Amino acid sequence: MNYKKAREHMVESQIMNRGILNEKLLEIMKQVPRHLFVSKSMISAAYDDHPLPIGHGQTISQPYMVAIMTDILELKGDEKVLEVGAGSGYQAAILSKLAKKVVTVERVKELAERTKKLLKKYKYENVKVIHGDGTKGYEKNAPYNAIIVTAAAPKIPNKLIEQLAENGRIVAPIGPRWHQELIRIKKTNGKLEKDYFGGCIFVPLIGDD
Repeated sequence: MNYKKAREHMVESQIMNRGILNEKLLEIMKQVPRHLFVSKSMISAAYDDHPLPIGHGQTISQPYMVAIMTDILELKGDEKVLEVGAGSGYQAAILSKLAKKVVTVERVKELAERTKKLLKKYKYENVKVIHGDGTKGYEKNAPYNAIIVTAAAPKIPNKLIEQLAENGRIVAPIGPRWHQELIRIKKTNGKLEKDYFGGCIFVPLIGDD
């Protein structure tokens, strides 16, 4: 497979055609090798228009979902970002090219260890991988300018809201098990403003909160 052409086709057909025109994001998604973040048995499907299993009941998100969640975070380049649900590391790799610092938390130890090695191997050096309960965030590096939650929950965990900086944004799929709404919350003058971006389906967020 010509992976460069596969990425270009993915971006043009799956992302641009759905209305995402953020040039910097599109260029990064053409560059980051998604096929390195899937299992060897799934490489031929790495650039297809759907999520893929990565083991332990988890998935790597559909390329379009990665794109829209990243786009609505509205990153400028100087942010500290928290990702809840490291998974394969692909979303963190994208974020690393758009933000100053990324902290990504993964509850499955095997995935956290695999992702840490993978990101280090391919020199995504501004990403810190933490094995832990993502519903608690990662207070040591708080506050965060942006928080992205890549698993579904009935509501955004309180700890994440507490760790969000003033003028920060949280993007998350919120709702019941089999259907959620992609939402963005902005913190302005200590108050939360909510925007909606359509339906989606994610694996459940598991944790204490």
